Amino acid sequence: MKYLINNIKIFFIAIFAICVSSCSDFLDKNPLDQISSETFWRNEKEVDMALAGVYNRLNSWTFRHKDGSLDVMAGDAYGTVINLAQGLIEPTSGSIINTIYNDCYRGISSCNFFLDNVENAPLDPERIDVYKAEVYFLRALFYFTLTEFYGGVPLYDHSVTIDEAIVKQSSKETVIAQVISDLDFAIDHLDNISYSDGHAVKGSALTLKAKVLLHQGKWQEAADVADEVIQDKIFTLHDDFRTLFLASGQNDNPEIIFSTRFLTPNFTSDLDIRFSWHGVLNPLQQLVDAYECTDGLPITSSPLYDPSDWKLNRDPRLIMTIKEYGETAINSAGEEVVFNYNNVSGTLYNPVKYCNWDALPIDYSTQSEQDWIHLRYADVLLMYAEAKNEVSGPDQSVYDAVNEVRTRTGVDMPELPLGLNKDEMRERIRNERRVEFALEGIRYSDVKRWKTIEDYVPTIQDPGGVMRMFDPSKHYLFPFPQSERDINPLLDQNPNYTQ
Repeated sequence: MKYLINNIKIFFIAIFAICVSSCSDFLDKNPLDQISSETFWRNEKEVDMALAGVYNRLNSWTFRHKDGSLDVMAGDAYGTVINLAQGLIEPTSGSIINTIYNDCYRGISSCNFFLDNVENAPLDPERIDVYKAEVYFLRALFYFTLTEFYGGVPLYDHSVTIDEAIVKQSSKETVIAQVISDLDFAIDHLDNISYSDGHAVKGSALTLKAKVLLHQGKWQEAADVADEVIQDKIFTLHDDFRTLFLASGQNDNPEIIFSTRFLTPNFTSDLDIRFSWHGVLNPLQQLVDAYECTDGLPITSSPLYDPSDWKLNRDPRLIMTIKEYGETAINSAGEEVVFNYNNVSGTLYNPVKYCNWDALPIDYSTQSEQDWIHLRYADVLLMYAEAKNEVSGPDQSVYDAVNEVRTRTGVDMPELPLGLNKDEMRERIRNERRVEFALEGIRYSDVKRWKTIEDYVPTIQDPGGVMRMFDPSKHYLFPFPQSERDINPLLDQNPNYTQ
């Protein structure tokens, strides 16, 4: 709210001066000049510039790598926001409590300004609808993210004045209804093509809609929407799990459905600096132990498991996701490279996923450009499997979807055993999601919607001996930042937080 209201004061001039002139390579990689608000919306080039400004809202903490904070919150890692992960969450806690809220409303402000003005451009109505569809998709992403963390939030479907911005939050159901409406418009007007240049496509909107429905427990609807993406056969699994998360493997990648894009030197990520130098994210042993052995059995029952060699005979995704602290690596030239971490890992593990060994040794001059993936085809398959299993149990289509992920090229894990019942399949799907999407910021929402977080997180003892805490009476939602409630007195605090 603070950023929404502050932005209103200067929005009609500053949004494009700030967002657009700084995002020259964000989407189409073409230079953009400073624009004047007095002469704007006069041609398609200026609309493209405005659209790039909206997409640039993804270049924020919430929609990039997040330092792995959500994986810390989910109980799969140790590192940043550990105080929050240990239950020290209040309206004045700051950190991601404030950041997620502010980043989303900045994005919503940009979306609404674009939607309020794009019809002033002298373009065919059909072309304008395509522009609007991309922005509706982005607005849906911003609002859905807010509901995941705060529940019901203030809902604005157009640019508002300062006074108009001071409103009570809408219910979560009302906000989700707006999200679905925005996505339906996007689905109706976006091209049904592969994702290649950073612009949302129909598959992006369908996949996000499937995720929204899944998170509301609308199993049949979620399965139907995910299956539409599957049946369209536009997206497929990438044949190299490791390079899926590196810039070298992300151009025209058939698995990526939507991402935040980076390109040096103007749009760089500090992911390598944070993960491969500062070592801010340390995977926990519990995550390492979740990976099966190559016979498809968990380490607790597989005869292939060797406690003295945690990497031996394990799901190949394990060593493409996690490494041992102090372990060297091999770069793309086949050379052994060492790490210059300036932090010792608290768990003796560090990430591999998204980390570029060709950038070593890392320092503040390192410029990274791995895109941060929000939606990918493996998620479509596993969302379909989860939703369909909840509707009708593990039929052949459920097996096919999960096995497609497990047997992907370069992973080649065994297919699931036949004869699983609904509960057994549910557990296999949940573990498959854990290992497939490890350290991608997805699991926190998963374990909350499954209601497993309240049982699991309090069992974790962090380095230093501190036990984690999750209070189900309040921690399923973040509190609204106190700074926002100071500005908007109509905003009711979420239950059981200090007022």
